[in-house]
Amino acid sequence: MKPRITVITLGVDDLERSLRFYRDGLGLATEGIIGTEFEYGAVVFFDFSGGIKLALYPRKSLAKDSTLQIGPHSATELSLGHNVSSKEEVDAVMEEARKAGAVIVKPAQDTFWGGYAGYFQDPDEHLWEVIWNPQLLPEE
Repeated sequence: MKPRITVITLGVDDLERSLRFYRDGLGLATEGIIGTEFEYGAVVFFDFSGGIKLALYPRKSLAKDSTLQIGPHSATELSLGHNVSSKEEVDAVMEEARKAGAVIVKPAQDTFWGGYAGYFQDPDEHLWEVIWNPQLLPEE
């Protein structure tokens, strides 16, 4: 297998609510909900840098498509890292997320490894880490 992740899909309980959080709250561009003409087909896509897409897909649809049962939420199974260019940008993104309705689970602070980071959860409890890592600055 070649390391080629192109889509990260988050299972969500309320697609409209999650769309509002990511589009209206965090300002991510999207065409909105597409695929509604198909049973279990409604999905939202956002373009991220590096050609990666973030997809929001109803948990019931993801369960049906994968043939797995819906299980309990567990925020510690996965975190998504959003790497930014400065400590100030970490603070700005954390505040933007808070205003959009995110739960701040760990306020931004200096890390033991020389960076600066904080964690928030989206409306479906997905865990996001907002990071400034001086050794891994993002491409602008």
